[in-house]
Amino acid sequence: MSENTSLLAPFRHETFRLLWIATLMSNLGGLVQSVGAGWMMTTLTDSHNMVALVQASTTLPIMIFSLAAGALADNFDRRIVMIIAQVGMAVVSMLLAVLGFMGLLSPWLLLGFTFLIGAGTALFNPSWQASMGDIVPRSDLPGAVTLNAMGFNMMRSVGPAVGGLIVALAGAAAAFALNAVSYLPLIAALLRWQPERTPNRLPRESFGSAILAGIRYVSLSPNLTTVLLRGFLFGLAAVAVLALLPSVAADNVGGGALVYGTLLGCFGVGAIGGAFLNGRARERYSNELIVRWACVGFALSCAGLGFSHNIWLSHLVLVPAGACWVMALSLFNVSIQLSSPRWVVGRALSLYQTATFGGMAAGSWLWGTSADAIGLDQSLALAGAVLLACALVGFKLPLPQFESRDLGPLNTFNEPVLQLDLMPRSGPIMVMVDYRIDQADIPRFLALMTDRRRVRLRDGARQWALLRDLSEPDLWVESYHVPTWVDYVRHNLRRTKADAENFEALRELHRGEGVPLVHRMIERQTVPLVDETPLRPVSEV
Repeated sequence: MSENTSLLAPFRHETFRLLWIATLMSNLGGLVQSVGAGWMMTTLTDSHNMVALVQASTTLPIMIFSLAAGALADNFDRRIVMIIAQVGMAVVSMLLAVLGFMGLLSPWLLLGFTFLIGAGTALFNPSWQASMGDIVPRSDLPGAVTLNAMGFNMMRSVGPAVGGLIVALAGAAAAFALNAVSYLPLIAALLRWQPERTPNRLPRESFGSAILAGIRYVSLSPNLTTVLLRGFLFGLAAVAVLALLPSVAADNVGGGALVYGTLLGCFGVGAIGGAFLNGRARERYSNELIVRWACVGFALSCAGLGFSHNIWLSHLVLVPAGACWVMALSLFNVSIQLSSPRWVVGRALSLYQTATFGGMAAGSWLWGTSADAIGLDQSLALAGAVLLACALVGFKLPLPQFESRDLGPLNTFNEPVLQLDLMPRSGPIMVMVDYRIDQADIPRFLALMTDRRRVRLRDGARQWALLRDLSEPDLWVESYHVPTWVDYVRHNLRRTKADAENFEALRELHRGEGVPLVHRMIERQTVPLVDETPLRPVSEV
């Protein structure tokens, strides 16, 4: 593999190195805590469903809060957001440890604390993942995402075993205390990092508008919606292994906390192997083929784990499961990042997390309830069948190849000089663009306008329409609305270099004099009693 595409290339960047090492320690603590919580629940209740809900309580808040966290990641300093999230999780973990040492935890109280830790993770993840594009160049982004996944799974290969040992020797509360301490190195690394800040010429979007803009962008981007659907299906089914593994360790192979940790460790070892295989696999095979075989491989592992009551075989089948897990999820993540411009990448990643972790939360409950009803073996086999269905969906909705178009800002828009004295909040604004199109060029024009409509709506336009003059049939008018003048400026600043292809093609079809004429009008649906938009003084024009 060439240096440019090497998995280790992101380590050339000092900031990435330091943060990556710090996240290793944080991930170790989180995995130790996860073992402690899962095993403590088995001591508090005999219900498979309650045990599985430990996993759900961690993933459910990611589904609930990720979109809001993505809006924060795109509108505030990501570094500050991450520091707040890490400090919050450290405090919650310390409280959990104190209550654990005092013997005051109940099943529902334990779920409440794991839910709060999950909420901190939900706040942290979009800012962390979106920051990868600020820390490393685009060419190193796939490697950075894969290294993050590999780092987590390196800790998964040892963390659960360490957690099992700590729980066996000192109890679950000690695991909670170690997790609280593990946040400190990452907090220190984030405080040390001083990212470059790009000044924003526009006021910050309101929270509600930012969330709606993220949803609108993703819903009008077919590649992104495909990744979200596949991520949801994979998370729904694949989480059965992690959700039911404490019960598998206790009931199927008759082990204790240490065995549960070593089972998770085998899953992590497989994930490390999958991370190293991922880069070479991408060079030889399509993203869809890799994900399809990852689904099939994980399905076979599910079935093997369900019907194996041999401790060694159960460890063995978890190795390919870990490899398939990291190969699929890292491809989903990179696809989202490379298909989203920087202004919305946090929200796109948060929607991906909402879909994937929403699937995991639903799956944790589903497979836990199923295990109580029909047994562990059958539930894991059924999860494998759903994974096979996920692979079949790929024939209809294949995963896209990594976005090769340049999604950097075009930066050619110059705010026009206006004759009226508008305020940034003035509006609504109606925009009309005139085109003169020859009859022979109309099919091509309409095809381009189809894509133009999607881009306009995706970037914030409303009430888009295409009009044709009845008296002058060669005159076509594109019209749309935006709520305020600042929204109009923001809409144009979101234009990417990839969008320029469509805009230039439309200009080439235009047969009028010069470039297409743009009319910008402030709209009033009732007649005001006074002129709310007076002329701008001549000295300012």
